[in-house]
Amino acid sequence: MVAGQMVVVYGAYGHTGRFVVAQVRERGFVPVLSGRDTEKLKALAVSAHGLEVRPATVDDPDVLDRALSGAAAVINCAGPFATTAAPLIEAALRAGIPYVDVAGEVEASLDTFAHFSDRAAAAGAVVVPAMAFYGGLGDLLVTAAMGDWESADEAHIAYALDSWHPTAGTRAASAVSRARRGGRRLRFAEGRMEYRDDSAPTLDWVFPDPLGARTVIGEFLTADVVTAPAHLSVAEFSTYMTVDAVRDVLAPDSPAPVAVDEDGRSAQTFLVDVVVRSGGRERRAVARGQDIYAVSAPLAVEAVHRVLTGRTRTLGVAPAGALFDAPDFLRALAPHISVELGE
Repeated sequence: MVAGQMVVVYGAYGHTGRFVVAQVRERGFVPVLSGRDTEKLKALAVSAHGLEVRPATVDDPDVLDRALSGAAAVINCAGPFATTAAPLIEAALRAGIPYVDVAGEVEASLDTFAHFSDRAAAAGAVVVPAMAFYGGLGDLLVTAAMGDWESADEAHIAYALDSWHPTAGTRAASAVSRARRGGRRLRFAEGRMEYRDDSAPTLDWVFPDPLGARTVIGEFLTADVVTAPAHLSVAEFSTYMTVDAVRDVLAPDSPAPVAVDEDGRSAQTFLVDVVVRSGGRERRAVARGQDIYAVSAPLAVEAVHRVLTGRTRTLGVAPAGALFDAPDFLRALAPHISVELGE
């Protein structure tokens, strides 16, 4: 039973947070609006027909505890997650409730696994990092594509976005990541992260029709390089992004997303192409949809719903593919995301 249970959405007034609030309500939960800016929370509460507001800053544990009081779960939508994730996970552990975030920051997700895996498992808690377009979706697709394979020689996730107009949160998180990397780039190879001073390679990737061949940036790291290798036995794991999308997100004058429908989604479209290979065999999974920020909401809220209804496979800090039945989870995302699984 989930009807009437309270779910705190931290960073509720942000671009992705608003989608999450709407999805929380649609699934029968009662959203509780939280975050650092009291005035923005109050304005959102008015537009959302009087939802409860609980302002909180991540540097005040007592206030965070009050914000989570009586809640069944918390979804963190407030970047940079390098700043917000740890304090909110601590608060969720104190409250004895599951924590889910939509972090796209590779380093923030690495930190979550490194600092909380043992404690969360010992407490019998569930902590789900990067339960979003980057991290959660790619992990679910690779897990579903592997199916009954216990291991694979290689797994590839190629992203084709027709545009990437970053939100203020994306820009802030990117700035934090760049500062942590000291001007270098981060590369995932041979099962570990390494810093590099060279440029990322470019190559052509043949996407399913109608896209066909597109030039992509190789070694364009997303949170998938944290989530999928955390539980899958894959010798080589690679991620790619179309060059045009990279140019968009890096350009200082790229506009923010603009709503084009009543749900607030932008016109942006995406295709995620996953290929796994083992011993000469190949399997594929493809996801298509609209607005990478909007689709993070059903991913995160579906995760909360499954945790609260006992449809999980493990405890502790866990990526989506380890925690849930991947094919079933992906089917549940319709009509938000169209997924094709096949050889």
